[in-house]
Amino acid sequence: MRRLIHVSALGADPKGPSMYLRSKGDGEKAVRESDLATTIFRPSVVFGPEDNFLNQFAFLERIFPVIPLAFSQALIQPIFVGDVAKAIATVFDLDASTGRVYELAGPKVYTLEELVRFSGAAIGKHAKKIIRLPDMLGRLQAMSLELAPGEPMMSRDNLDSMKTPVVASGPMTPELGIEPTSIEAIAPMYLTGSSSRSRFNTFRAFAGR
Repeated sequence: MRRLIHVSALGADPKGPSMYLRSKGDGEKAVRESDLATTIFRPSVVFGPEDNFLNQFAFLERIFPVIPLAFSQALIQPIFVGDVAKAIATVFDLDASTGRVYELAGPKVYTLEELVRFSGAAIGKHAKKIIRLPDMLGRLQAMSLELAPGEPMMSRDNLDSMKTPVVASGPMTPELGIEPTSIEAIAPMYLTGSSSRSRFNTFRAFAGR
């Protein structure tokens, strides 16, 4: 059976607080209004080898003596990239998944500050000081990062997105057959790896080898 698989995001909403979430909501609306057989996935923030999430936190922990952090209490329920891939592959054999929306999230909810501290501890930088920025200073920080060369580490739209908890409404749907992988089981292996070989160790661990 031919199917359109659309990957959206938790919190997608045409009337959401950020351009990112509004664009995801508009994308879902377009998919639903089409004549195609569709399945929509809403993953939380995705982690895995070479991600731009926990790796970025670890990078900041390595180079800065203190970490100024906006929206430190934002709630996130990270999902392993391998679990996302497995969920997408699984629905191709599930005719009942046509027209469904699946939320994808890991086994635990964290604050942003907890994830930054976890990334630091994984690389032996657990004593770093985190400064919780008030909203106005956080927006000034994001604005300055937007102006920096290259891909910005943070933007004002990122901050707006964090106003919506990146948390699933309930457990992952049993029909997907997935036991969500925790960041504690996977992330330390790639955060501490000094070469590309570390990614293969992560894949072996996920495969149970």
